[in-house]
Amino acid sequence: MRFSLSTLMLGALLSACVGTPAQTTPQRPAPILANTRPPLHHARHTASGYVNNYGDLPHASFLKWQWERWTQGRPKPPANGYRFPVDRPDVAWLKANRSVDTLTWIGHASALVQIDGVNVLTDPMFSHRASPVSFAGPERKVPAALSIAELPHIDVVLISHNHYDHLDTASVQALNAQPGGPPLFLVPLGIKAWMADKGMTNVEELDWGDETRAAGLDVWFVPSQHWSARSLTDRAETLWGGWVVKTPQGDARPFSFCFVGDTGYSKDFSDIGEAFGGVDLALIPIGAYAPRWFMHAQHVDPDEAVRVFRDLRAKRAIGIHWGTFELADDPLDEPPRLLAEAVAKARLAPDAFTVLRHGQTIRLGGASASSNASAPKR
Repeated sequence: MRFSLSTLMLGALLSACVGTPAQTTPQRPAPILANTRPPLHHARHTASGYVNNYGDLPHASFLKWQWERWTQGRPKPPANGYRFPVDRPDVAWLKANRSVDTLTWIGHASALVQIDGVNVLTDPMFSHRASPVSFAGPERKVPAALSIAELPHIDVVLISHNHYDHLDTASVQALNAQPGGPPLFLVPLGIKAWMADKGMTNVEELDWGDETRAAGLDVWFVPSQHWSARSLTDRAETLWGGWVVKTPQGDARPFSFCFVGDTGYSKDFSDIGEAFGGVDLALIPIGAYAPRWFMHAQHVDPDEAVRVFRDLRAKRAIGIHWGTFELADDPLDEPPRLLAEAVAKARLAPDAFTVLRHGQTIRLGGASASSNASAPKR
């Protein structure tokens, strides 16, 4: 394994400035989600940037990790190579659909969620590499199941944080230029200025606990345990987190989902579950977790993903953030196997928390993920 420019840059980002938090600024009062439920706290900003709610990321040696990878030949390729099954979504149907609630997994953390006639896209990443440069860095092992041109008109884009595999410049710029007008980009604190610098102005940035209305949906930005950086000098200058989306009160088909974003395990998820009283669907990362001594604070493994599912009080979950980019030492096909074991160990129904094939579309609101091999038909 060779050490590329982008690998060394990633190392600096991962190993830099995880120190003792400085004195925090006063917290603003958070909005109350419901009269009987506790609010979520706003993020704390220190002299070193934003910090996590339940302890910042510990120091860990990136060079030690890279030495282990090189000497032990990690990550191992999947058992059957990189030939993952990829469904061909029904593009025409998805473009016309405004009546059926659906989920289509595009790959990595990118998912198209159609609810209440609104098209929501999470962490759009359609480029070949997740990197600041085009010639090096993690490259796709499985192509995006949909191109941006094949997407229906996107109404809302949810961005979890600014890492290159979640906030991709070319992808958001192409979405901003989509026919029919740009979507509303909902982003964490600090990212709006970056978006404006790239030519995107239909942007709203939120703090943890903030809520807004987007295309008729109620949306909240919620905490996760992670970090942010796009260079060697901007660690923790922008916020990170997840999103809870609900159809409006009184809707004939009420539905809610939580897009967790990127995260290690923390008490944040029981806080979210308590604040919202549960969600119908959760999109939870299950990959890029090895080695645990290095990744545990920033990426959940499948066992912890099941804990997140339970903490959120979700009725159903789909595992994302696997099978697309080799970002850690776990083989790309391992997370679904370990997830199935974790679900069985937790004595959950087999379809309570599962995965989709790249490009698979499922109906939301009761249908089993494993029983929907193609786009639902009208």
